[in-house]
Amino acid sequence: MDKVLRPHLGLKLPLSPAQLMPLAAVAAALLLGVVLVALTGVPVGEALSAFADGAWGSPYAIGASVNRAVIFALVGIGFVLADRARLTNVGGEGQIAVGAIAATAVSLYGGVQGLPLGLAFILPLLAGTLAGAAWGALPGVLKARAGTNEVISTLMLSFIGVWLLYWSVQSDRLLRQPMTNSGTLPESLEIPAATRLPFFFGDESMPLNVGLPLTALLGLLVAAVLSRTLFGIHLRAVGLNPLASRQAGMPIARTVMLAMTAAGALGGLAGAVMLQGDQYALKSGFSSGYGFDGLVVGLLARGSIPGVFAGALLFGFLRSGGINMEMAASVPSALVQVVQGLIILTVAGAALWADRKGAGQ
Repeated sequence: MDKVLRPHLGLKLPLSPAQLMPLAAVAAALLLGVVLVALTGVPVGEALSAFADGAWGSPYAIGASVNRAVIFALVGIGFVLADRARLTNVGGEGQIAVGAIAATAVSLYGGVQGLPLGLAFILPLLAGTLAGAAWGALPGVLKARAGTNEVISTLMLSFIGVWLLYWSVQSDRLLRQPMTNSGTLPESLEIPAATRLPFFFGDESMPLNVGLPLTALLGLLVAAVLSRTLFGIHLRAVGLNPLASRQAGMPIARTVMLAMTAAGALGGLAGAVMLQGDQYALKSGFSSGYGFDGLVVGLLARGSIPGVFAGALLFGFLRSGGINMEMAASVPSALVQVVQGLIILTVAGAALWADRKGAGQ
């Protein structure tokens, strides 16, 4: 239809059918979510109003939703980078955990408070990034040297990272705050104000912080690396045909290790940004499944960095709205997870249908 209209009527449709398909799939999943809300017995209008209030109903809600999207985007960008070499990084949860541990330790005990030029918050960010890089490099080395399946190794390291975080906040010899009474919670002290990420608008009325432009810049950088650099060519070649790449003299092992290290670094940075831009203290359950949501965002993006940002924003607003919907309208929080699952199924189904249709033509 688009091809017919263009030459004869001078019309140009804003989106191609391939671009409209994922949008239609997401809309269908959200519509099914509304039906599920109705089946819970909660008035749909009341539930949707609570969702809107939590997702974008105030400057604070918008800032909180975008901050969540930043974490999903960082993990998703790392997933896309590794996926270009057909490597599957499912270790975002553990990378977030170790990144947050490192950022907390440097913020509290690294002597950075009085440093000038923003180094007080930059150094903890770097520490979290390096910790995540190390957590990603280990499965990269195992993959390159021993052929270990990176899905298994990154998943196992996620569990280890989460338990390290739990141990850190439970032990007063590590990061647990001093116990003043029996009611002292197992969490770290709050990080100093100097180590927190600066807000765009000066206070928490709209809590957008410098993690947003940093993530946007990193997304542009990774997109450029994938499309315009020799490393990007190596990643693609290794992903398409490792044997031919080896025969062509490409550094297979180094490419695999660098890809997993970079993906881990982005996950570790996500943990540092979470701590310094929002949470301010390390506690059990810190990551709250953000690593797995970021993984889903990366999967849905299908190798596209703009797709990562779109999926991250969708999931960020979904999570914020779902939290408020549970508090204000008593809708089970698990319903948001169901809606996310429906989005995954509908988008994946639409992509499969589009691929088969393209192959048939």
